[in-house]
Amino acid sequence: QAQYVESGGDLVQPGGSLNLSCTCPGCFGSANALGWYRQAPGKQREWVAGISLRASTRKYADSVRGRFTISRDNAKGMVYLQMDRLTPEDTAVYYCNVVRDMLSMSSRGDWGQGTQVTVAS
Repeated sequence: QAQYVESGGDLVQPGGSLNLSCTCPGCFGSANALGWYRQAPGKQREWVAGISLRASTRKYADSVRGRFTISRDNAKGMVYLQMDRLTPEDTAVYYCNVVRDMLSMSSRGDWGQGTQVTVAS
């Protein structure tokens, strides 16, 4: 069972940047695509970005494309989300997870605690 530990969330002003990190012992030992998801207050969890095992494929939600960059370091067992030009609409708890299907971006589940990102002036 994967255990996700997300970090890097913070309070940031609009236009600012954050870099989220996630470690997941047990996620990197097999051919797993990984992704970032987020859940804003009162809304359903949504996918944000996904990356294939060798990073040959990266996928972004329309709302973040061009502002967010997903990356991974398989040797370190880490996945990252660089977030630039943040807006208040990006405020949410961010989670990482194994991606079961890069087409639908469905996740495996077993969510971690997530990391809170708040964008406000």
